[in-house]
Formats: sequence, C-alpha cells, structure tokens
Amino acid sequence: MPSTAPRAPTIVVAEDNADQRSLYVTLLSSAGYRVFEAADGAEAVDVVRREQPGLVLMDVTMPGTSGWNAVRTLKEDIATRAIPIIVVTGLASAWDRDASLASGCDEYLAKPVPPARLLEEVRKFLPP
Repeated sequence: MPSTAPRAPTIVVAEDNADQRSLYVTLLSSAGYRVFEAADGAEAVDVVRREQPGLVLMDVTMPGTSGWNAVRTLKEDIATRAIPIIVVTGLASAWDRDASLASGCDEYLAKPVPPARLLEEVRKFLPP
C-alpha cells in the first residue's frame, strides 16, 4: 500500500567544497528536509530542473558555471524561475551582495553562516 504521508520539502545545495556541502546536507536533513547535492553551477541547474525543489542554496564561486550564472539561468527558465534561491558565499563585500541580488537570487548570506541562522533563513522560504 503506497504511503500517504507528505514528502518532506526539498532543497538543492550547490557548493563545490565537499566538506561545506556535507555540513549543509547534514544540517538540513536533520531538520527534516530532503536534500540533493550539486558540486558546480551546471550540475545545480540540471538537478534543480529535474527535482523542482522548494529552495536552492547556491555558492557563487564554483568551477565551470559560476553560481551567479546558474542563478540567472534558473531565473530565466519559466519552469524554475519561481524557486527561491539563497546565495551562500564567502564573497562578503557590498559589491558581491549587490551582484548576487542582481543575478536574481532571493537572499544573500555571507559565510561563515552559523547553523541556526542558515535554518532561520531557509525556513523563511520553506518551512519544514
């Protein structure tokens, strides 16, 4: 008999640093979210298009396709433009924040982000 329990909200974590990505996945999974991973911007676009998550956490400095280009690509696509994207980056200047918001992201967080703050921001867009 199929389960009628609702599926947990889904998040895609796009982060090229494997240790950082693992921390986010562990934190979000333990908070009740289903989490998919991407190690660069191109993979993030593919995973987001396939999984249609409720939220994306996107680093901007990744090999190949940058996070900013991935955000632009997702926001230009009618199938993914409504998905909220939080940029989480080590780039912490006012210019970086402005560039992130100009690319189309919905929120900007500068690393390091305390776990409680990350969950607070995630829950603004996607309650567990």
